[in-house]
Amino acid sequence: MNESLVVNDSSATPASGEALPWIEAESSDRNGSLEFSTAALDFPINPWDIMLCMSGTVIACENAIVVAIIFYTPTLRTPMFVLIGSLATADLLAGMGLILNFVFQYVISSETISLITVGFLVASFTASISSLLAITVDRYFSLYNALTYFSEKTLQYVHLMLVGTWGVSLFLGLLPVLGWNCLGEPASCSIVRPLTRSNVMLLATSFFAIFVLMLTLYFKICKIVCHHAHQIALQQHFFATSHYVATKKGVSTLAIILGTFGASWLPFAIYCLVGEREYPSVYTYATLLPATYNSMINPIIYAYRNAEIQRSIYMLLCGCFQANGAYRSRSPSEV
Repeated sequence: MNESLVVNDSSATPASGEALPWIEAESSDRNGSLEFSTAALDFPINPWDIMLCMSGTVIACENAIVVAIIFYTPTLRTPMFVLIGSLATADLLAGMGLILNFVFQYVISSETISLITVGFLVASFTASISSLLAITVDRYFSLYNALTYFSEKTLQYVHLMLVGTWGVSLFLGLLPVLGWNCLGEPASCSIVRPLTRSNVMLLATSFFAIFVLMLTLYFKICKIVCHHAHQIALQQHFFATSHYVATKKGVSTLAIILGTFGASWLPFAIYCLVGEREYPSVYTYATLLPATYNSMINPIIYAYRNAEIQRSIYMLLCGCFQANGAYRSRSPSEV
């Protein structure tokens, strides 16, 4: 038995001796969730699976560049870039997981590999979302404790956040492999088989908790940015211009970050809470695919817009790029 993101089709009747094109979860208890498949390779590939695989390919390529740049650039060793590297690593693994899911789904028939693949995806996406929270916390402290941010203590709490982020992610990813799955009890399956409904609800609830915490922190960040811009404007006597420009830039950046994150993951998280396994699987695909786009957009928002990473990419591609200005390490609030 191996993992399959397929749509049940009760109208298809195979010819004698031909493998079933779509899996029947239970002959008397069919459902529309994403399912494992025991079918042979005699059926056409689901276009939703192709789109998920293509999304994973783009995600893996984008984030592999970010990971390589941060790893091979000695100057990118500040807490901010360590967290961006953690995010890129998580998204890279998520992209690879989507590709492996596609390969194992249509090539290898193994229940063990299927469970490992599901756990791998859960751990990767959880690490991605948790890394976003860690970056948010780091940005808040870089503004709230600006005078002491560049210190050894900052690097220590960043390492603690990374340990917590990846520890929790690995734990959640191991749960399906260790037995918290619905393979032995199909009635307990969620919209994403083999995850149980209680497992999916736990993941969705955790997402909402992280999203609310990020909203709270970014609201506080926005207040600090507006206050700082106001103070600078008063000192420079350019309140009407500088305060407006700085505030607008800060608010627009935060809106892009939160808007992208919410638009990508909220539909799938909500559907995890309200969806039933009997619902057509197209609903699951339609909400899951946009969620993968968040890992596609993350490197653009957090990495490729950064001047130091841009400089490193130019040096990598050209080898002769000469910076016009001196290198300056920036704080997370400037990213």
